[in-house]
Amino acid sequence: MLLSVIYAVVRLLLDILLTKRKRDRQLEILVLRHQLNVLQRTAGRPRFEPGDRLILAALTRNLPALPWRSLLVSPETVLRWHRELVRRRWAAFGRRRRLGRRPIPTELRQLVLRLALENPTWGYLRVKGELCKLGHQVSASTVRRVLRSTRIPPAGRRGDAGWGEFLRAHARSAIACDFFTVDTVFLRRLYVFFFIELATRRVFFAGCTANPDAAWVTQQARNLSGRIGDGELRPTILIRDRDSKFASAFDEVFCTEGVRVVKTPIRAPKANAFSERWVQSARREILDRVLIFGERHLHAVITHYVDHYNHARPHRGLGLAAPIPCQVQVARGPVTRHARLGGLINEYSRLAA
Repeated sequence: MLLSVIYAVVRLLLDILLTKRKRDRQLEILVLRHQLNVLQRTAGRPRFEPGDRLILAALTRNLPALPWRSLLVSPETVLRWHRELVRRRWAAFGRRRRLGRRPIPTELRQLVLRLALENPTWGYLRVKGELCKLGHQVSASTVRRVLRSTRIPPAGRRGDAGWGEFLRAHARSAIACDFFTVDTVFLRRLYVFFFIELATRRVFFAGCTANPDAAWVTQQARNLSGRIGDGELRPTILIRDRDSKFASAFDEVFCTEGVRVVKTPIRAPKANAFSERWVQSARREILDRVLIFGERHLHAVITHYVDHYNHARPHRGLGLAAPIPCQVQVARGPVTRHARLGGLINEYSRLAA
């Protein structure tokens, strides 16, 4: 602030020595510059319209270096305005001209993606041949460009089936098995062994014990193999983890029935997601709400819950139907409640009118 006052006073004293006409013009310029400095301090940074930029760029073309100090813009600012003007001009020209190949139609693009996703083993030439049969003349490089733009890998890597694709492809003929633990009131740990049919979500309660050794697990497998022999179950694949309790004798029981045993990857609970989801339901709906006193008590609780789960509990993955669907009742007659396990779970039905 002090330097500005000194500068104004010095300029004023120098201009007094000049002629009257020139002095009047210089005084006007000094006043305007001072007003401009005041406005800069109070109003902040100004915003220039395109017309303002054009006028300032034209008038400051031949301006000496000294007056630039009192202007709102600098030579670098004027040059930046010119660069932006050139960039916008060529950008607009490029949009109008549309250099390069014409983009393929959206319908053809979706068809290429559909053929690649529905047929993971098809390469670029195989997709091109199928498109030619459908009346579309495209090159293999175009097919490759479309697939790369959506990050779809080539056929060599696209054909590798993951666990999700494996389960969806074999759900109708696959069952899974797993363990989960329950701690009793007396801090004794019990193990629950079960099987689940992936297609229907039907659960088979194998049993519970405090010592789940290989012999006990193999015996439970023999009990389930009886149902396979009777035709109640027709699985071709059994999914299990790599627990040491599943000995070679356990696998032989199912191999004799024509069932192939598939082991999940190490430390990959999502590979047995159907079993993990049922364990979560059992804990949330029953086991977290009741105290277990012993093995017989746990066996009775799990038996009641499995019967409710298979016959009466709606399942989101089955369109809100039960694993073993029952006949849809007519909306007539009074609704009755059937309480299980002291009312922890309830089933509702209508009485015949």
